[in-house]
Amino acid sequence: MTKPNARTIAALLAVLLVAAVAYFGAIALLARNADKPEPTVTAYAHGKSITVQPYLYCGVRMDDCRVLPQEDIGLPAQLTCPEGENCHTGQSNDLEVPAGYPLQLSLPKEVIDSPWLIVALYRTPDGQILENQLTHRDFDEGTAAVTIPSVPKLPLVGVEIQLPILTRDMATGQEGYMPHAAWSVRTQV
Repeated sequence: MTKPNARTIAALLAVLLVAAVAYFGAIALLARNADKPEPTVTAYAHGKSITVQPYLYCGVRMDDCRVLPQEDIGLPAQLTCPEGENCHTGQSNDLEVPAGYPLQLSLPKEVIDSPWLIVALYRTPDGQILENQLTHRDFDEGTAAVTIPSVPKLPLVGVEIQLPILTRDMATGQEGYMPHAAWSVRTQV
């Protein structure tokens, strides 16, 4: 048996190096093309926190939805999944917030870096629902944590975080907005 010479060893090392680069390159390519999970919001109240998945998550053109609402939420557009994709169903999340206690929300980068709004719903003593809208303009730029107050006589019923887009009704010319992404928390369970 003969000893391998320096050329043979160099050739074997080169083959091993090419194989390693190909292997790790394939892993990096697969990881890059893997589906990114939808961003989540963390909600905290009265000693308990939950992770809130979106119940609606579409691109700004409403043509590439990955999460569709479980029930009809009255959007003017017919939402569909991209061809060949499997969308999943989103729903509201429950977190009990006793009257008088605040709800704290931790917003992900995808929300912070976009124009966003929060719709907070309160129940009056006579059972009516009041709506209060907060936008990214109500907070310092880049705010990642938001506190939604509640008082004993006006308990918080629910909160919806939305990434809105402008819309126009082509028949009437009326403009408004609708969310292309939304997270929902029911606080009176």
